[in-house]
Amino acid sequence: MTVDDYNQAINWHADAVFRFVLKNIKDEEKARDIVQDSFEKLWMHLYSVDAAKVKSYLFSTAYHRTIDVIRKDQRQVSCEESQLPEEGHSTHYSDVGEVLDHAIKQLSDDQRAVLLLRDYEGYSYKEISDITALSEAQVKVYIYRARVFLKNYIGKLDVLV
Repeated sequence: MTVDDYNQAINWHADAVFRFVLKNIKDEEKARDIVQDSFEKLWMHLYSVDAAKVKSYLFSTAYHRTIDVIRKDQRQVSCEESQLPEEGHSTHYSDVGEVLDHAIKQLSDDQRAVLLLRDYEGYSYKEISDITALSEAQVKVYIYRARVFLKNYIGKLDVLV
């Protein structure tokens, strides 16, 4: 990979990687940091990464860094957060997108990641398997379970009314 290939990768993939990370962690600042870390790692391995596989490399790096950040955040509980009441489920939503976002938040980290890679970013099962280091069969299982959950959650008419 050359410096020109690196610059082209930034132009082509930065927005998609950012969207993917943001959908997983819902924090723009952390998402920007993760994207920056991913491109920094690509820069550090500039000559060892094949230009044809740069997209997969970036998403894989961003995925693993996102998982690290999520795990770190789960271990840290601030005093302010511990005093807040638990978020309740309101049965009256006016926006299907809001219902979908709420449902996606309830998925496990792995299910959310593979579902977003497949349905939002359009990756194949094989590419998702390479990015997440899961077997192709496990990727299919996670996607299936996530879709069943979303169908059952959103399929309830009273949630959308």
